[in-house]
Amino acid sequence: MFSNSGDDLPDTGKPTGTFDDICKQAGTPGESGYSAGFMLAEGIDCCPIPIFVLDCQHTIIHWNQALEGISGLPASRMLGSQDQWRAFYPSQRPTLADLILNSSLDDSIERYYHNKFRESTLIEGAFEAEDFFPGIGGDGRWLFFTAAPLRDAKGRLLGVIETLQDVTVRRQAEAALQESRSFLAQIVDGSSVPTFVIDHEHRVTHWNRACEVVTGVAACDVVGTREQWRAFYPSERPLMADLIISGAIEQDVDRFYHGKFRPSALIRGAFEAEDFFPHFGKDGRWLFFTAAPLRDTNGKFIGAIETLQDITEQKRAEQALRESESKFRTLSITDGLTMLYNSRHFYERLGSEIERATRYHRPLSLLLLDVDNFKQLNDNHGHLEGDRALQTLSEVIKSCLRAADTAYRYGGEEFTVLLPETSIEAAEMLGERLREAFAKTPLPLGSGEIIHSSVSIGVTEYLAAENTRDFVRRVDDAVYQAKHQGKNCVVRIPG
Repeated sequence: MFSNSGDDLPDTGKPTGTFDDICKQAGTPGESGYSAGFMLAEGIDCCPIPIFVLDCQHTIIHWNQALEGISGLPASRMLGSQDQWRAFYPSQRPTLADLILNSSLDDSIERYYHNKFRESTLIEGAFEAEDFFPGIGGDGRWLFFTAAPLRDAKGRLLGVIETLQDVTVRRQAEAALQESRSFLAQIVDGSSVPTFVIDHEHRVTHWNRACEVVTGVAACDVVGTREQWRAFYPSERPLMADLIISGAIEQDVDRFYHGKFRPSALIRGAFEAEDFFPHFGKDGRWLFFTAAPLRDTNGKFIGAIETLQDITEQKRAEQALRESESKFRTLSITDGLTMLYNSRHFYERLGSEIERATRYHRPLSLLLLDVDNFKQLNDNHGHLEGDRALQTLSEVIKSCLRAADTAYRYGGEEFTVLLPETSIEAAEMLGERLREAFAKTPLPLGSGEIIHSSVSIGVTEYLAAENTRDFVRRVDDAVYQAKHQGKNCVVRIPG
C-alpha cells in the first residue's frame, strides 16, 4: 500500500470511491449513472489494451483483464490497493498515473521519466511515455503508456486512467534496423575501398576513411551536404552516383563521361568509368569508379553507392609498357648505326607501298645508294671512320627527304629510299641532289684529316603487276651500271 506521507504521493483530500462511482460522476446530465458506469466499466474490462484506474487517493479502482495478462497480477489482488507499482518496478515508486495526481507535476515526471515522456497532443492534461520494463515477461517488455485525468462534468478531478501498449516488437524491429544500419555503416567505414553513399535527395550519408584519404576531403566536411562534387571537380557537376539517383540512361552518362564509361556487367542499373583527376595528390590520380543504385524491399530508389579505386600505378605501368613496346618496335625496325630503318622494315613497307600504288594507280619510285670505294675507306682509315661515313650519309639522306619518303640501311654500305607518289624523273632529280650533297660533305677523320666520299645511285619506277623481287633487282642493276660508268653518278632504268 502507498503511504501518503511522502512528497510523491500527498494526501489530496479529494473525493474517492469505487470505479462505478467515478463513472457515475463522469456521466453527462440525463444519463442513468448506474447504467453508464456499468457500461464503461464493462467496456474497459473487455478492452484488449491494458488499463488501470486510480482514484484521487492513488487507490486502484480498476485493473482490467488485459493488464492482468501482461503483469501477471490479478485484479482481485490489486483492487483497493496502492500496489500498482508492483506490476512495473521492483521497488515502490509512483507510476505515471500517480504523478498526474501529484502537485509539482512537470518536475516529478522529469525526475522519473527523464527524456522518455511528452505531453499528449490529444488529451488535455495527459502525458505519454515509453520505457523498458525488465521485470515484465521473460526478457522484459517495452511499453508505451498514457496517463490522463478523469474529471466530472464540472471539471473536478475524479481520478486518473492509465493505458499501456506493448511495443516490444516495434522496438525490437527498430533496434534490428538500427543494428543493420550500424553494421552497414561499419562495413562501409571499415572498407579499404574508398566508398561514399548518397540518399534519394543527393545528400551524403556515408564517406568512409578510405574516401577521405584518396580525396583529401574529411567526412565531417561533406556528410549531410550535397557538395560531394567538390572532392572531384573544380565546379559543380553531377557525380556518377548523382546520375544514378536522377535515373540517368546511357545518353545522360555519356554527356559527362564520354568515352570513359560502360554499363556494369554485374549490377543492374550500375555504371563503371575511368578518369584522371588532376588535382588529386601531387601529379593527379587515375580512378576507376562504380556507382550502383540502392533500393528498399519494394524496389524503390533510396540512394546510390559509389566506390573508387586508385588505378594510377596500373595506368603508369600500362603507359610504361606501351612506351617499352613502342621502343622495342622502333629498335626492331631501326638500324643502330645510322638510325634509319633497317632492311627488314624496308621489305614490310615496300609491300605496303606497292599495294597502295597498285590500288590507286599512283607512281612509286625506288633509289638504291652504294658508297663508292667503301672497302678502301675501311682499309685505309679503319672501320670506325667507315662507320662515321655511313652516319654522315644517313644525315644527308634525311635532309633531302619529303615527309612521305622513307630511307633504309639496306645492308653494309647500301641504302634505299622509297618515294611514293613520285615518278622516275622526279626520283632521278632527288638522286642527283643526294649524290651532289654527299660528295660535297667533308668527312673529318679522327686524325684531323678531311676526306670526301661519293655514292653511286640507281633509280627505277614500279611497274603494274610487277613482283617485289623484279622491282628491287632492276634498281640493283641500275647501281651496277652506275659503278661501271665511273661511280659518283645516278643511273635510272625505266620500268
